[in-house]
Amino acid sequence: MSKNATNPSPVQAMIATMYRNRRRLATGFAMALAAILGYFAVAGENGITVYKQKRVEDRQLAAKIDQLKWENGTLQNHVERLKSDPHAIEQKAREILHYTQPGEVIYSLPDAPASNQATNAPAPAHQ
Repeated sequence: MSKNATNPSPVQAMIATMYRNRRRLATGFAMALAAILGYFAVAGENGITVYKQKRVEDRQLAAKIDQLKWENGTLQNHVERLKSDPHAIEQKAREILHYTQPGEVIYSLPDAPASNQATNAPAPAHQ
């Protein structure tokens, strides 16, 4: 008889043990792989949490785009009125340049102070 038939070497014993436990090893490997993939699917750089943040940002930007489109439309209408409506031109000239028609009187009020600190500042003490 040969020596290998009665006493297997340690490597052969390990291979034989792995062969007998191959289902357990394969299941353990599959579970570890699934856990790693699950982690990256949730918390990775393209995971679910990043996806949710990007969806919120997308909604905010879409709302801002809608608001800017509305504002752009309003300004475009104003420009069209200023191009074609003489009354709109007159109103804007009166507003910006303070133009008047004969016989009109304009009352101007002084601008409000820039800050209340200047009016509420204590008087300097005399020595």
